[in-house]
Amino acid sequence: MCRINYLVLLFIALQATLTAAAERPNVIIMVADDLGWSDVGFHGGEIDTPSLDRLAAEGVELSRFYTTPICSPTRAALMTGRDPMRLGVAYGVIMPWMNIGIHPQEHFMPQSFQAAGYQTAMVGKWHLGHALQAYHPNERGFDHFYGHLHTEVGYFPPFGNQGGKDFQLNGQSIERDGYETFILAEEVSRFIVQRQQDRPFFIYMPFIAPHTPLDAPPALQQKYAELQDTRLPARSKNTDETRKMHKLMLQPSARPMYAAVVDGMDQAIGQVLDTLDEQGIAENTIVLFFSDNGGAAYASGGADNVPLRGGKGETWEGGIRVVSLLRWPQRLAGAQRMDQIMTAMDVFPTLAAAAEVIPGNDTFELDGLNLWPAISEGKPAPRQDLVFFASETPIRGSFMLTAFNDHWKLVQEVQQGLLSASVTNYLFKISEDPHEYNNLASEHPAVVTQMAAAIHQWRTMYPVAGTRSELVPPPGWRAPRDWSSYPRSIEETQDQAAPGMPPAYAIKPLDWQHGEAGRLIYNCEPYKFAGGGLCR
Repeated sequence: MCRINYLVLLFIALQATLTAAAERPNVIIMVADDLGWSDVGFHGGEIDTPSLDRLAAEGVELSRFYTTPICSPTRAALMTGRDPMRLGVAYGVIMPWMNIGIHPQEHFMPQSFQAAGYQTAMVGKWHLGHALQAYHPNERGFDHFYGHLHTEVGYFPPFGNQGGKDFQLNGQSIERDGYETFILAEEVSRFIVQRQQDRPFFIYMPFIAPHTPLDAPPALQQKYAELQDTRLPARSKNTDETRKMHKLMLQPSARPMYAAVVDGMDQAIGQVLDTLDEQGIAENTIVLFFSDNGGAAYASGGADNVPLRGGKGETWEGGIRVVSLLRWPQRLAGAQRMDQIMTAMDVFPTLAAAAEVIPGNDTFELDGLNLWPAISEGKPAPRQDLVFFASETPIRGSFMLTAFNDHWKLVQEVQQGLLSASVTNYLFKISEDPHEYNNLASEHPAVVTQMAAAIHQWRTMYPVAGTRSELVPPPGWRAPRDWSSYPRSIEETQDQAAPGMPPAYAIKPLDWQHGEAGRLIYNCEPYKFAGGGLCR
């Protein structure tokens, strides 16, 4: 009798869970790859972006949305709600020859939605680890994975990286003809149409567009063939020098092809929005769009971030303040704008709150904030704590760092040589000077000292084997013929993370001795130190 009662109660609880799940909103996160601030119609851009303009008209522009300056760190922050500096993926992206990924103990956003009854899918570019099956999208909360483990796989087949095929469906290599951007839209639309209609869905749709090497269908190339490159200087030494060298070498501008690629991405977004309309579910679907970093404004990139300064790889506003839109017709009025700071780390707690999903990050605390009250009700969410970003791309030993809040922003350029290092500070009152024209470092040395010390302390969290800038592989390294066969299976690997070379008793003192050089102990945030540090 007791067992019958237990089964009845279990059935009732299950039905209640399914009912609650069915009432929750669908979620689609679309991420562009290197989209420029001024390359959308609603920012006055010259490229046709009617789908993004529609999202702006029907949703909320997150006008101070910040990401890291480069790809993998932003994706890590998005998926975990945690600071990439802790994760060991901050200074550089995950290259094909690296075996690093996001620690399997880190909880990913789709895992929380999956536990809440959502059907989950990822369609597009992963770039968060490929050496172990434990890093694979299917192990991180995605029921369905259709896409690429790497970046720069090309827009037309054969899709590959370093000569190895890189297009798969749930771990199995597949062949597809067509334009990559449109292929992704077709797959997302197919998933939506064929979904289980009694359960909500969570879809992550990271494009490779408009990342280099740029390519587009002939019709789109023809559409922008006569587009003139009238971009103003980026006010970034490295970026502007690449453009000058490009012209001196009589190379054609990348701007027309870049415009064609952005246009194609916008068409793909439009197809997905149309599918939501046709299925009658647009009203209760959250659509979030943003770029993974600022536009690649250097010569071969073709993007335009003006009036923001700089671009991809840099911690000027043009490298970290990105185009972002959020639409949920059932809950949010259109044509709104939120001017409060929001970061990629805030997406996980914010969307979870909007959908009434409980985040499952039991092991590690989230660094991101729940900004749903600010978005939905206009409640103030001032940033007293500093936000930090870093990049060491593309030149090893050449770092760009930043710390900022609602009022101040410090940018540091660090040039690290074999026998020396130099630091150049730029301080902006970012609330009054969002385009970073007036360097106030000499006028406010105390502010510079305080924020520089905070950046220094923040950097000491980095794992010693975290990503660095690596443009070429170790000597003699070879890529697999097919990347779908590359990850080591769960069964073939140990149950626990490898401890490393030092004996267990030596880890803590060695970590302390490493001081600011980096962490041997994962997720260690050291106390302020004089030549060393102890984990909190």
